[in-house]
Amino acid sequence: MQEKKESFGRLLEVMDELREKCPWDREQTNESLRTLTIEETYELADAILDGSQDAIRKELGDLLLHIVFYSKIGEEKETFSIKEVIDSLIEKLIYRHPHIFGETEVKDAREVEQNWEALKLKEKDGNRSVLAGVPKSLPAMVKANRIQDKARGMGFDWEKREQVWDKVQEELEELKTEMIKNDQDAIEDEFGDLFFSLINAARLYGVNPENALERTNQKFIKRFNYLERKTIKQGIDLKKLSLAEMDEIWNEAKRRNIEF
Repeated sequence: MQEKKESFGRLLEVMDELREKCPWDREQTNESLRTLTIEETYELADAILDGSQDAIRKELGDLLLHIVFYSKIGEEKETFSIKEVIDSLIEKLIYRHPHIFGETEVKDAREVEQNWEALKLKEKDGNRSVLAGVPKSLPAMVKANRIQDKARGMGFDWEKREQVWDKVQEELEELKTEMIKNDQDAIEDEFGDLFFSLINAARLYGVNPENALERTNQKFIKRFNYLERKTIKQGIDLKKLSLAEMDEIWNEAKRRNIEF
C-alpha cells in the first residue's frame, strides 16, 4: 500500500511540474482535454476487446493522467483538488454500499443495483429521475442498454426473460406493416423499437449488446479483408465478381475460421 501511495504522489508531482514548465501542458483547459479524454476512453475500450493486459494497463494510465490533469486545473481555479475528488468518491462508495458499511442486507447483485439507484435519488444534488443520470451524448446502443439497466434497478423488468421474445416478435411485425405502407418516418420509428427490444433481450440473457455487435463488426472486417486479399492475389477485380463468387470465398473464410 505504501508503494502505491508513493507512486500516486510522484504522479501528482510530475503533473505539477508539467503544468508549470511544459508549454503544451500549460495551455490545456477542461474544454481542450475533453475530446482527448473521449479518445483515450475508446482506446481503453479497444484494448479490453483485444484482451491485451499490457495495453489495458497503458490505457488506464492515460485515463488516470486525464483525471489528475482535470484535478490540477480545478486546483488552479480553486474549485476542487484531487483530494476532494478522491474523498467524494470514497464517501459515495461507502454511502451506496450499506450492505458492506452498514446494516442493510441483500440477497444478490440485483438487490445491490436496486439499492444503488434508490440511494442516488435520495442524495443531495442527486438525480431527480433514475434515467437523468444517463449521459445524453452516449452512443444510442450504449444509452439504450444503460436506460434498460437502470429501469431494471428499480424493478421495472420482465418477470421471466423469455417474455421478451414476444415483444421482439411484436416489434418485428409492426416494422413489416410499416414497410408495406412505405412510410419512411414510421419505418425508422419501428426499426428503433425493434433494436430497443433486441438490446433488451441481450441484457436479459447477460449479453452486452455493444460488445456483441463489435465482435460481429470485427468478424466481418476480417472475412471481408480475406475476400479482398484472395481476389488481389488471383489478379481479379473484386467489383467484377458475382455475388455467388463472393459468397464462395466468404464461406471459405468462414470454414477457415477467419474471425479474430
